[in-house]
Amino acid sequence: MKKGLLSFCIESVWPLGEAGESYRNILRYFYPEFITSLVLYSLLSLLDARFIAELRSTSLYATLGVSAVLIHFITKCAEGAAGSITILSGQYNGVGLKDKAGQAFVDAFWVIMAIGLVVAAALYFGAYYIYALLGVSGKMIHLGVPFLRVRAIGIFFMFVYLACVAFLRSLKNTKTPMQIFIVGAIFFVIFDYMLIFGVAGMPKLGLLGSAWATLIQYLVMCSLMLGYILFDRECRAYSVALFRPTGGLGYITKIMSLSWPMIIDKATVAAVYLWLNAMIAPMGKYALASYGIIREMERFAFLPAIAFAQIVTFLVSNDFGRKNWDGITNNIKKVILLAGVAVFAILLVFSLMPAVFIGLFDQKHAFTAFASSVFPLLSILVFFDLVQLVLSAALRGAGDVKIVMWTRVFVVIGFFCPVSYIFSWLAISDQSVKFFFIYAIFYVGSALMSLVYLLRFRSGAWKGTFKRSE
Repeated sequence: MKKGLLSFCIESVWPLGEAGESYRNILRYFYPEFITSLVLYSLLSLLDARFIAELRSTSLYATLGVSAVLIHFITKCAEGAAGSITILSGQYNGVGLKDKAGQAFVDAFWVIMAIGLVVAAALYFGAYYIYALLGVSGKMIHLGVPFLRVRAIGIFFMFVYLACVAFLRSLKNTKTPMQIFIVGAIFFVIFDYMLIFGVAGMPKLGLLGSAWATLIQYLVMCSLMLGYILFDRECRAYSVALFRPTGGLGYITKIMSLSWPMIIDKATVAAVYLWLNAMIAPMGKYALASYGIIREMERFAFLPAIAFAQIVTFLVSNDFGRKNWDGITNNIKKVILLAGVAVFAILLVFSLMPAVFIGLFDQKHAFTAFASSVFPLLSILVFFDLVQLVLSAALRGAGDVKIVMWTRVFVVIGFFCPVSYIFSWLAISDQSVKFFFIYAIFYVGSALMSLVYLLRFRSGAWKGTFKRSE
């Protein structure tokens, strides 16, 4: 097989067999997925944080940061619920069963909508108690409750949107979600600026303006995505009809059996950031603000890994249907290599000039020195999280969702929470050192998860974990 220059250069130092996708194909899937992840997970939140920073209130900025951790947790739960669509529809699509792929999407779509409605209601009516449990000040609770209630409505539409994205990923279509998200991002940026600062006759809502802008964004994206799935020529081949009868209890059971472990495993890791927030909160609002910007910078650098993880899930799910074991193994190796190079290139730039980037979000220079002293050291440990992310995504693609769930639950509850809690109570005089150790325990836990996943792949047990319904 003729290889491109990129494949030749990479395989000179990272030799692999012929099986699996070429580096060129993986990167072709990667670019639109990366742009989507860039906008979804980082760029918009960074821009939003920059707008809020212009209000020159550390309390407002810290409230946005705490809320972002909570919303990240909900987003990961939504991704977990939608993951059943990528797995089921991807495996059916891999063997040419397009009607069954479409049916799996329709059934999972309504299940995910129901979950989204419950989550949105819980956030709306429980906003005050949620902030109180996070241990923030009364002023931050006052600022956060109306913000979270508006965001709760947008979160319902986020569940719907992510379900549609998961279906298109199962068809190896990563460009359409990217294009639709770019349109939604444009709407967000325009309304975010106008509503935060009261531009062009809009009310000046401050932090609340950010919540309304997000709601508008997801309303636009849901409308475009549903229109594409229902009326595009490619999607019509899958006989998608949202109001047709379901595939029966067997389909619903299969969807739930795949969804709940992924919801729990994604929620478990996302809850780590809520736990970190609670451990750092007693250190004061400047430590909380530092935590917020460090998390955002790491998330930005981690975007290539997130995009590659999405890709490896649908590659594995399609190859799993054909029992292409060598292809799955080679694709995982290629993805880890590409993700590692991309992530650490970005982290290196940030680590060389941390004060410059952090200063963009600290108009008063209140926490720049603190955050700058911690960020470079934490960046070194990101490798462990990268490996566990890619390997867990690969296991999900094979339908081996429970091993991922239980590994994460045991590591987080049995190791991370108690150890980080101990460090939070230690009498460490240097607050930056204490902050580092509390945060670093998360990456040690990621290393333990990676070890379990590697052993799972070496055992070969993952090959028999999931069977399609014929």
